[in-house]
Parts: sequence; structure tokens; C-alpha cells
Amino acid sequence: MKKSNSCNSIRNELLQINKDISALFSDDKIIPGIADNYVVEWKETCENLRKRLKEDIIRIAVVGPIKSGKSTFLNSLLNGDYLKRGAGVVTSIVTRIQKGKSLKAKLFFKALDEVNSEIDQALVMFPKNNLYSKGDGFDIRQETDRTSLQETFDTLSTDQLITDGIRNANSVLISSYLKGYDSVKEYLSSDVMTKEYKGKLFQEHKNFVGNEVLAVYLKDILLKIDSAAIGSNIEIADCQGSDSSNPLHIAMIQDYLLLTHLIIYVVSSRTGLRQADIRFLSMIRNMGIMDNFLFVFNCDFSEHESIENLKSLVKKVKEELSLIKPGQEIFSFSALYNLFKTINKNLPEKDRLRFEQWQKETRLVDFSDSETGKFKSSFTYMLSKRRYSLLLKNHVERHSIILSDIHRWVGITQGLLERETNDAAEIINMIKHHQARMDQIKSMINSTLSGAVPAIRHELNIDVNRFFDARSGQVLGEIIRFIKNYKVYYRKYEESLKGSGFLNTLYLVFQEFKQSIDTSVVETVNPEVIRFARDMEKKIHDHFQSIFGAYEATVEDAFIEYESILKNLNMPYRIQENHRQISFPEMDSIKETSGLKIPTVVAFMRYSAKIKAEAFIYLWFYTAVRTLKKILKKTTQKKETDEFEALKSGIRRMKRETEKSIIFHFQGYRENIKFKYLFKLVDFVSSTLQQTLINRFQDYVTDLSRLVDKINNNKIDKQRTFEILKEVDRNLREINKKIISIKKRIDMTK
Repeated sequence: MKKSNSCNSIRNELLQINKDISALFSDDKIIPGIADNYVVEWKETCENLRKRLKEDIIRIAVVGPIKSGKSTFLNSLLNGDYLKRGAGVVTSIVTRIQKGKSLKAKLFFKALDEVNSEIDQALVMFPKNNLYSKGDGFDIRQETDRTSLQETFDTLSTDQLITDGIRNANSVLISSYLKGYDSVKEYLSSDVMTKEYKGKLFQEHKNFVGNEVLAVYLKDILLKIDSAAIGSNIEIADCQGSDSSNPLHIAMIQDYLLLTHLIIYVVSSRTGLRQADIRFLSMIRNMGIMDNFLFVFNCDFSEHESIENLKSLVKKVKEELSLIKPGQEIFSFSALYNLFKTINKNLPEKDRLRFEQWQKETRLVDFSDSETGKFKSSFTYMLSKRRYSLLLKNHVERHSIILSDIHRWVGITQGLLERETNDAAEIINMIKHHQARMDQIKSMINSTLSGAVPAIRHELNIDVNRFFDARSGQVLGEIIRFIKNYKVYYRKYEESLKGSGFLNTLYLVFQEFKQSIDTSVVETVNPEVIRFARDMEKKIHDHFQSIFGAYEATVEDAFIEYESILKNLNMPYRIQENHRQISFPEMDSIKETSGLKIPTVVAFMRYSAKIKAEAFIYLWFYTAVRTLKKILKKTTQKKETDEFEALKSGIRRMKRETEKSIIFHFQGYRENIKFKYLFKLVDFVSSTLQQTLINRFQDYVTDLSRLVDKINNNKIDKQRTFEILKEVDRNLREINKKIISIKKRIDMTK
């Protein structure tokens, strides 16, 4: 982590440059009482850039299955035992780590409505009616609601608590909420509440992370640590649950991954690459975010007989990983050994003995140390490259433009102070004439942008509607086909019908069906939607990039003409070659600045209680028919057959309602992604283009005329002002040297 501070170092240098530029405006020393409007504008620009520099964060996600050693890896990276190791909690939590002045853990609790909503969804098709004290849904604060649910939950059979050989996600959710309520009830409110553990109490946060009945109430955790191993603008997140049985946990991780600049995937050498890993990694690839990706094979020294055995396993994993990302490098080392080395003096006796035993395995240790070094080098390089190219480069160019703008004004003002009154008037007239040309260019650009915005919006509207079309759209059509083709093997539920009854069996079928739908949405639909959104982002950027390219030369020509006028008047102001040239920012940089995010595709399929009600009607109908036939002494069906037919009818209805729910959900999402994301992004990119092209066309004529009037009326000390401007000019050139140096360092990372 130490070398990654080069990223933080450049950021700090830019902050100092920002401070130096702002200092030029102190006490109106640049142009006393003359350029007030521009001084205010320059100050505001510097302040905005300073805020962006301080707020910009490099986000690193550490992902992997439970028990893969993610927390141990992070602790070794941070040079301390900050995160709970071996928690193994099945609830998904994102634990974020940032630089702090002292140790602090901040826990963010879900709002009450979110808790109740999750429980309500888990209770759809639940066997027992009248679970609530009121008719408007479950309220976990009501003791009668909790007691009634617990009593019913205790009656569920094993097959209703387990789906496909693992604990049913809804049963885990309900059980955890009920068991954890008394411990967290004081933190439940209509708003998100927080709890902090500071200093010596910092370790107390681990009680929540390692306990699923408490963790289920958390949205996320933010740890502030005072380790020198983490920069002030870096956030590292431990994302639990890549192999979670609950698809909604995967969806939450997806949301965070979209914010990250780097993903580190950790797999344990005890398990190797499993099917769940392949699925998750394939999903990352389909999201189109695998370019900034590192793979860590976390070695357990106790599991390997020899270095040959370990290398053989590494080779096998690399071959499997190449099916997803050919050529992906694997870094194989022991995170626990690295951590023990860091905290050697504070190791408990058991860990100390294990560490001493490992140190004797010199070939394993040497291999791990070598791989650790390779990882740190690659980690530093990827962080720096991403940061420099997408964030800092843009900030450097913005500061360079401010510098050029100030220097131009200083040069012109110095020239006027040196001239006689008639010469000064002539200069102002020439600048005024050129200003008219600048205004024409600004008008042309504004006119073009006015037409470009509705044009690209129209194209996006067509593309989005087509993508989410229920009949021709690939994504929605795919999930609807999944629902229609979903097979229920009814004979599988014969024993459940006999032993548990109709409603319990219907609940069991529904849970398995919903689990399959949610999994399909999260693993297949979400990545496709994300990829589509990124394609639309590129389309927006390319659209405005073409406008930028068309006017870039025109703007440059206008500045060359302006320079020519000043040069003929012996008033040069250039402080460096090609100082005006600035590239149009990349889309990722624009998104960072805008704060806009792709809306979440929530995998909640909200089912109406009428599914269960209609299932009862079917059961009543088949029972009535059997009774009638019996009265008429015709052949009667068995009671089990009636329930079997009712179950089939209920499932058919369930599939139809699900299809309607999916279509309705994506219709809303379609409009959401259009109006709350893509259209807003269009407006922001348009504004960025406008600033990039024409905001440098300052209209100085009015202030220059005022300056001449003050000179003529002896209201300004020409000599003193000239000396001030000479000092400012020297400072500008020194600042510019620093900017050039930073630019060269950034270019070296490309």
C-alpha cells in the first residue's frame, strides 16, 4: 500500500496548487477594485475544484465467497487486525474502510419500513393467515406480530426451511429478524440510524459483523482507521456474500461494484474455484467491469504438503479462470501469514506457534513473499493508472485553464498600464472587435448544443423502449420465457401434501419458484441492463465528443487570432506552449463529477395475496366437485388428488401473476433509467462540453474600460499595480511549472 500513496501525493500537490492559485486573489491584489467579477468567478472555480479533489474517492471492492479469507487479506493489506476474521455470516454486508484520525466504527441500520418490507416479502404465500396485529402489514415493533410469526415459524417442517440443500433465504431472514430484534430495537426508526464505537470500543463492532441475527439489521458499516497503509482518498470495501443463497445480496454487491475503480477477488486454496465463483465471475464479466480486476489465491499453508502441490493447484485454477478471462494473472500468497508477520508481537499463543511452524516451511514462505511483492506492484500500478487517467488528469487540466485565464488578464492589464491613453483606447477597441467574434462562436456552440440535447434524448428513448419491450426486447423477453418454461415437478411434493397440507406445500413451491426467478434476474438480467446502460453512456459521450471535435479547431483558431492581436501590440500572455488545449473528459470522469448512478434493478417480485386466495378457491372447487360426485354416486377422486389439482391451478396462477409483476416492474424501471439517469446524464455532459469549449471566452472589455478610466482620473497607482502584477506573474509561472511536472508524471502512467 505504501507506493499507492503516489496517487495520494499528486492529489495533495494539486490541493496545494489550488491553494496557491486562490492565494493570488487575497486582498484583491491581482487587480485592486477592477476585476472583481472575475476574481469572484476564479475563487468559486477553485473552491469547487478543491471540494471535488477532497471528495473524490478511489473505491476498491474485495469480493469472494464466505471463508475465503477476505477479511484476513484486508487486515494484512491494512497492517492491522481491524476486521473480524472468519465471521462466515450468511447475511450480506458491505464493510467500508477509510482513513481516519483515530479508530471508529460506524454502523448504519436499516430504516423500519425497509425491515418490515423485507419481512412482508418473505411472508408472501406464508401458510398461516392473520399474522399481523393490524391489516396493513407486519410491524416488527408489535409483540403480537412477532409472537404470532415465531409460533408459526416453529411449526414449519424441514423441507420448508431448506431449498436445494441449503437454508432457505426467507427462512434465514425471518429467523434472524425475530432473534435479533431485542438487541437492536433502540436503533429502529423511520430514518436510517447509526451507532458508533470509538477508540478502545472499536472492536465491539465485530459482534455485529459475526452474528447474522444482528447483521441482518445493518445496511453497511464504515470503519475509520489511523493506519498509514491507507490514503485519505481511498475506500476499501469487504463485500460479503458472493456465494450467498439470497440473490438480493448479490444485487447489493453489484450496486457497489459499479462504483469501484478496482475489484479484488479472493479465493481460498482450501476450496479452489467453485461453481459459485464461476457464476459470480461470469456475472462480473457480463457487467463489463472486469478490466480493473485482480485475482488473489489465498494460500493456507496448513493445507498443502509441498510447494509442488500448491503450484499444481494454482495452475489448475488459472486454467479454469482463463475460461472467463484469458490471460488473467493470479497472485498466490498467504494473507494470514502476511498478517502474522505484521502483528507478530501481539499474536496469541496459538497463532504464534502456528506462525513459527510456518516459518520453517521456507519454500512455501519464499513463494508467498514473492507473490505478495508482485501483487503489491500490480495493485499500485492499477490504482495509479485508473486514478490518474480518469480523475486527476481532468483536475490538472481545469487548474491549467484557470492559470491561463488569470495570466492572460495579467498580461493585458500590464500592457494597458504601460501604454498611453490613446494607445490603451485602441487596444480596447481591438479586443472589443475580437470579442464580437468570440460571441459569434459562443452563439454557434450554444445553438448546436440546444439541438443536440433533444436529438440524443430522442435516440435514447427509442433504444431504451426497444431494450425493455416485453415482446421484442431481449432482457424482458428472456425472463418472461424463463417464467413460462419454469417446470414444477409435482410428484416431488406428494409427501409434503400428505404430511404438511396444501398451504404449506404451496408455500414451499412458491419459495423455490421465487428463488429461481430472483436468481435469474440478478445473475442474468441485471448484468445485461448494466451493460446496456454503459452502452448508452458511450453513445451519449460519442455524440457530444463529435460536437467537441467539430468546434475544437474553431475555438483554437479564435485563440490564435486573439494571441496574434496581442502579439502585434507587444502584449504576449502565453506562459506555456499549447496551454489552452484540453481534451473532452472521459465518461467515467464525468460520472464521478456528476454523482449520477445507474438505478438499481431491485429483484423484489411483489406478489399479491390473491394468489393464495385464488388457490383456496381452486381447492374449494375441486373438493366441491368430489363431494357432488360422491352424492351422485359417481367415481370420486381422493382428497390428495383434489389438493394436487388445486396446487397445479395455484401454480399456473402464480406464474401469470409473476409475469404481470415483472412487466409492471420493468415498465417503471424503464422510465426511471430514462428520466432519472440517462436524460440527466445528457444534460450534465452537455453542460460539461459547454464549459470545456466556451467558458474560457471571458468578456474583459467592460473592466478594461473601467481600468482606463481609473488611470485617466488618477484613481489608481499605476506603478504599484504594475509591481503587484509582476509578482503575480512570477507566481503564476512557478505554479505552472508544478502543473507541467504533474502532467508529465500522469502521462508516464499511460
